[in-house]
Amino acid sequence: MYKHILFFLGMALVLISCSSDKNDSEAETQVASTAILGTWDATELVIDDATASDNTKFAKGILDLLTDKDCYVVTLTFNEDLTASASNSANYVEVNATGTGLDIPCPTESDIESSTYTFDGTTVTTTKSDGEVLNITVSIDGDIMTVDAADLKIPNFSDDGQMIFVKR
Repeated sequence: MYKHILFFLGMALVLISCSSDKNDSEAETQVASTAILGTWDATELVIDDATASDNTKFAKGILDLLTDKDCYVVTLTFNEDLTASASNSANYVEVNATGTGLDIPCPTESDIESSTYTFDGTTVTTTKSDGEVLNITVSIDGDIMTVDAADLKIPNFSDDGQMIFVKR
């Protein structure tokens, strides 16, 4: 009789511990899927200077300069209702030559594109209003999101690189 009680008690403990593992895994997945929520500003473009084109190096320099002025050219927002928006001021960047060098003011206009999205913890899948689907590989570590720049399908950008976003 004592052995039967121990057996059933042992089985109950095994079932409880397995159930707990499942809940922990589900909780981790839920945390990962909500990590993307919020507004993210592009702060850096990481490229290989040895292989990057001159245009990409120039774009990186402009992004660095504007970021130093707390001016963010690309901003992504992911909402709980699975809608997203991208604000892109790149088309409105003005480069002015002055006697002391280049003057690049923060753009006051931007193009905004809305979409829906899903996020599984490593891949954001967006569906634009025209039906175009993008699969974007991301890595989130706290308030830093790293995105494969090629996945963003940026016009005139064909180099390898990573776009770094910081959460507001």
